[in-house]
Amino acid sequence: MVPRVLKTDRDESINEAARVIMAGGVVAVPTESFYGLAVNALDEKAVERLLAVKQRREDHPILILIHSAEELKKYVVRIPPVASRLIEAFWPGGLTIVFEAKPELPLPLTGGAGKIGVRLSSHPVPTALAKVAGVAITGTSANVTGEPPCESPEDVLRSLGSQVDVILDGGRTAGGKGSTVLDVTVSPPAILREGMVSRHALLPIIAP
Repeated sequence: MVPRVLKTDRDESINEAARVIMAGGVVAVPTESFYGLAVNALDEKAVERLLAVKQRREDHPILILIHSAEELKKYVVRIPPVASRLIEAFWPGGLTIVFEAKPELPLPLTGGAGKIGVRLSSHPVPTALAKVAGVAITGTSANVTGEPPCESPEDVLRSLGSQVDVILDGGRTAGGKGSTVLDVTVSPPAILREGMVSRHALLPIIAP
């Protein structure tokens, strides 16, 4: 089946996408850079389905998106002081922070590493979706692993087709770099991927 395409300027679209997510479905959502794939981050079967859609190895963790910084404590063991400073400086925005994951999180989500990358997006659509769903959603890119990321609903259709249940159509995204990924489980924090937030911007906060 062809996925339903719902315009993001309608409140009912977010509500319908949230219902799909809570039923174990896969929703493509616009973000600051590219389209992402959202499933219920606490639903192990949904996360396994996501890995199959992306043809991604199970030992590769998947980042999650939350709707407020207050939600973070539901998913991580502790929030180090440096992480609190980073959140104050860069959330909502393009910084994914890697924490020690709570043990009850689905194993496919953490890739068995015991860590979880978390971000509060500055894009209103994934943030609203996570809020309405009442749970963290995945934020991995909407593409088969190794293929170019998708910048439009048309790209998602070409790349993934019927493997996605719903596409939230927010128009063409900005492209460019994905989020910066920073691991705060080590000291000093380690930049795993430099993206929207530059190393130069991070260093005043993370430098020992």
